[in-house]
Amino acid sequence: MGEDWRERLRGSGYRLTPQRELVLAAVERLGHATPEEVLAVVRESASAINLSTVYRNLEVLEELGLVRHAHLSDRVATYHSTTDHEHFHIVCRKCQRVVSVDPEVAASFEERLRTEMGFEADLGHLVVFGSCVECESSDGE
Repeated sequence: MGEDWRERLRGSGYRLTPQRELVLAAVERLGHATPEEVLAVVRESASAINLSTVYRNLEVLEELGLVRHAHLSDRVATYHSTTDHEHFHIVCRKCQRVVSVDPEVAASFEERLRTEMGFEADLGHLVVFGSCVECESSDGE
């Protein structure tokens, strides 16, 4: 977390609050986290914070482009910091393993969407569900 996010926050008319700083630090520490997981980390430093405060701050941080969310399961959204590399996710439905994938892997898909459909894809929210090789190979044993 550099100073840039603080400037972006103030430049967009938002106050820099301890809660926002704690929420962003928790997301960065956890990598991929649900609001409940963020709350657990934030409460290590500030026990008075509640879940609705975490949700509100995640909304602001996402609006500013500091965090993104994806739905890695049928549960609530999972958030990750944008300071990490741009990526999309693959999720094994059997073992629930989540892997971050470089967008270059989907370059031809993105290009086809652009040229054939006039559509600019936002891969940061993309999640592809399936089965990993380990789970598939263990099914046949």
